[in-house]
Parts: sequence; C-alpha cells; structure tokens
Amino acid sequence: MAEADGPRKADGICLLSGAHRVRLKWHRMRRRLDDIPFTPAILAEALAAGASSEVDLRAHGEAGFVVQHDETLDRETTGSGPVATATEAQLRRLHRRGADGHPTSERLLLLNDLADLAGREAAPGALVQLDLKEDAAAISPTLARNFGRAIAPVAARFILSGHDWEAVGRLAQATKESGAKELALGFDPCGDKAMERLESYRDFEVFVAEALRRAPAASTIYLDYGIILKAAATGHDIVRAFHAAGKLIDAYTLNLSHPQAERSLRRLVDLKVDQITTDEPIALQACFEQGQRAAERILATRAE
Repeated sequence: MAEADGPRKADGICLLSGAHRVRLKWHRMRRRLDDIPFTPAILAEALAAGASSEVDLRAHGEAGFVVQHDETLDRETTGSGPVATATEAQLRRLHRRGADGHPTSERLLLLNDLADLAGREAAPGALVQLDLKEDAAAISPTLARNFGRAIAPVAARFILSGHDWEAVGRLAQATKESGAKELALGFDPCGDKAMERLESYRDFEVFVAEALRRAPAASTIYLDYGIILKAAATGHDIVRAFHAAGKLIDAYTLNLSHPQAERSLRRLVDLKVDQITTDEPIALQACFEQGQRAAERILATRAE
C-alpha cells in the first residue's frame, strides 16, 4: 500500500486494507519458502518485529515437548522413529533438514529452549502460537506439569492451540497452576474431514455453534481457509459469526502456489479475517500490495 514516502517495503507482518489490519502468521516460523523451519534466528526476527509466528509441539519420551510437526523424526530431522519414544539426549543430537531434505546445521528446539528464547526482548504484539499436535490421551499429569513450569514465566508471549480442546485445557490448567497470569488459547475445529461434511448454510451454522460450545475459552479460532471460502459461497459468513461471539479468526495455510491464491487472499481480507497463516509472509504481502496499487491505478484512470 502506498504511503506518503512511497510504497512500504513488505516485511511479512500484516496486510492493510482501509481500516482493517490482517496479521500474517509465519507458519512453522518461516518468512520465506526456503527457510529452515523452527530456527532460533527466525524466532528472534519474529520477536523483534512484533510478528505472529507458529511452532508445532510433539511430546517426546521423557515427559516433555519438542518443536516438531510429524509423529516421526525421519522427514524433518536426521533422526528416525517415533518422537514419542525419543529421549532428550537423542533429540539434542539431531539436526533439522531443509526444504530440499538435506541436513542443516540447525538443532532441534525443546520446549525449554523455546521458552528461554521467547523470554528475550520483543516488540509489542509479538506472539508465538504453540500448535499442539497431541490429543488428550497423550497428556499425562507429568507432561502437563512440565509444560506449565516451562511456559508460565513467559506465558504472555504465547497462544496455545490445538484440535483437541481437552488436551489444550489440561496444559492451560497446568500453566495456571504454575503461576501464569495469562495464556491465550485457540481451537481448531477443522478435523474429522470437516470440509467434506460442510455443504449447506445449515451445516455451517451447526459447525460454528459446535466450535463455540466445545471451546468457550478460546480467543482465536483456527480455520482451514478453504472452509471460510466454501461457507461464503453458500452465503454464510462464518468469520462474522465467530466475530459476533468475540472470537478472532486465523485462516490457514495460504501460499502463492495454491490455485487462485491471489483471489483467495483478497476474498479472505474482504471477509475480514484477523490473521492469515502462510509459509511465505513477505511474498504474500508483496502480492497483496501490488494488487492494491493496480486497483488504485484503475480507479484513478476511471475517475479522469
């Protein structure tokens, strides 16, 4: 978007559309597609910039968490086998793989490492989403207690989310018991093949009501962006429906390689989502602002 001193350099922080601001969340803590996921360097950039970013959490074999998406170590790291049986010592010997699959010099982050890094100086608004990949059955009392102790001192820097609200609740309660004054919570209701089940206006009404019933304390609802667009095509604005209940909406995960990505991006902004998750926030912002400038030129030409 053009400002008084010319076009603003894309920084991957947010999109501006009139008075509406849409945050861009750095999916897997990446600013660009070729970034190595979940690195301390990009976490430091996100904190310094006041950005929204995201990491995934998996439980390991010693009642703790590691920053990891998959259930197994093979694809993302130089290790192999289930994360759930790996020890801290084993995890600390591993390195991350890059987008090309080759090993890098980056080590894995454990939850305590992440908490220590998040405790450093940050710009206002910096927020890290802890996307819990485990269900309630995996959350033992010891695991919950260890989570709470690690996160409580820096809880204001995080939002804890997941698809299993009971699991989220257990960790949130342990964090509160460890002395945290606040830990924002989020809920993702898009599991169980939700896209296939949602067809009619009534289906979307039920979907919204059920999400609100299941996760009343969630401040943010995380939605597959395809569900948001599909709802809009049936005449149901689920963003507005969740907003009416006081919830923020994160639309995930939109990259420029997706079919009709630019059109989807503009539609999501028009629907006033609060945040868009992407693996390439800088490129997504540049695309959006280029489109804005083109639209402004067309309007100016018509007005002449």
